[in-house]
Amino acid sequence: MAATILIADDDAVQRRLVENMVQRCGYETVVVDSGDAVIALLTAPDTKAIDAVVLDLVMPGLDGMGVLAKIREAGLNIPVIVQTAHGGIDNVVSAMRAGAHDFVVKPVGIERLQVSLRNALNASALKGELQRIRHSREGKLTFADIVTRSDAMAGVLRTAQKAAGSTIPVLIEGESGVGKELFARAIHGTGERAAKPFVAVNCGAIPDNLVESILFGHEKGAFTGATERHTGKFVEASGGTLFLDEVSELPLSAQVKLLRALQEGAVEAVGGRKPVKVDVRIVSATNRKLLDRVKGGHFREDLFYRLHVLPLTIPPLRMRREDIPHLLRHFLARFCAEENSPITGISGEAMARLSQLDWPGNIRQLENAVYRAVVMSEGDQLGLADFPQAHAALSASHEPQDHHAEPLTIEQAFHSTAPAMVSGNEIPIAPTSVAGSLLMLTASGEMRPLEEMETEIIRYAISHYRGQMSEVARRLKIGRSTLYRKLDEAASDPATGPDQTR
Repeated sequence: MAATILIADDDAVQRRLVENMVQRCGYETVVVDSGDAVIALLTAPDTKAIDAVVLDLVMPGLDGMGVLAKIREAGLNIPVIVQTAHGGIDNVVSAMRAGAHDFVVKPVGIERLQVSLRNALNASALKGELQRIRHSREGKLTFADIVTRSDAMAGVLRTAQKAAGSTIPVLIEGESGVGKELFARAIHGTGERAAKPFVAVNCGAIPDNLVESILFGHEKGAFTGATERHTGKFVEASGGTLFLDEVSELPLSAQVKLLRALQEGAVEAVGGRKPVKVDVRIVSATNRKLLDRVKGGHFREDLFYRLHVLPLTIPPLRMRREDIPHLLRHFLARFCAEENSPITGISGEAMARLSQLDWPGNIRQLENAVYRAVVMSEGDQLGLADFPQAHAALSASHEPQDHHAEPLTIEQAFHSTAPAMVSGNEIPIAPTSVAGSLLMLTASGEMRPLEEMETEIIRYAISHYRGQMSEVARRLKIGRSTLYRKLDEAASDPATGPDQTR
């Protein structure tokens, strides 16, 4: 999903001109005609997420300066590019002091506007990443720090936000790398215990003979090597939140003691004489189906029901592909800053291809792929060549189902998928030169298969709408998931490759 830009101008002609330029730069647009409409849209609880604002400085009613003031009062971190027909130095200084990110003079050219939007989005992504890291370290992470635009995540976020307002035990399930600890920290940072400790324990990384000692503590001399007293993670987290990551890996002997601690609100250290009262909110996580572990006799059923009070299942990245462009932008901004890299963005083709991959390692794999690309790239923009993992993964995912047929080469796999999505880093000045005609007969005069023509229509739509997949799905009147599925099917079927559709 491309970034969404809000355009505010009381002049209808100027609105259409700017809207057209922004769309040609590969972004989605929302258009309003007044400053009051800007504030109403940005502060509405169920509004569409806005990534940047192009704001006319001179409007009747609430003008541009007034909008900037209200955005600052509301604490919104949205980059604003102001534009006006009067480019005096006083206007520029006033707008920048009021919080504007950039200033352009009407009539702005597409190149100037594109550069300004790209810089604003990159700066916003970097600011968001730095804020997320700082909040995570300070225990103040909230759901606003979670980068997502996916409908598949909306229900999970609503449930997690409700859970944050209580002390109900939460069990977070999901594949490795989807961000389970991030959700746990957001639950803690949003609730009443935000000022108290957040203690994370990876249960799968603790040796079996040390689990009880680490969780519940031990007294000095309780066992060989216990040279001093250790309080344990439960006592350390008292008053706050204890996050039990990979809780399914706990040995059965420790599960008994954990169940007792949850039931009685007290823990007994190894070698201790009396229990110690603790007030701990439990959030646990697992990348396995915990109920399957119970059925297999590896996890206690009574402990399962203690932890499984409010389950949350985070969908994998392949189920929320619209998050990939936004995650790419955030990771790129952070790593470019850390590595002092001159890279300015990711090509539209690379963005489109990366958004089609399954990413079995989920967000963690995507993050590492961007990190490697930033370090190894020698250009000022990341392209497909900077993501060798994408080559291998895409080639493997598009192999034909018929094992007797020749597999597609990497080049065939890439060229058999959808046209490249145009990002804000590329400036298409003229429409794509594609003839809007559909051949219905083969060279021998027979009707072409319906699936073949459908694929050609989809590819033409993607090219026509500059890779804006939401717009393509809307115009074709199909769901985004259906659109991606049809692309995957077409890419895996040699009969619908580009050579057969011409």
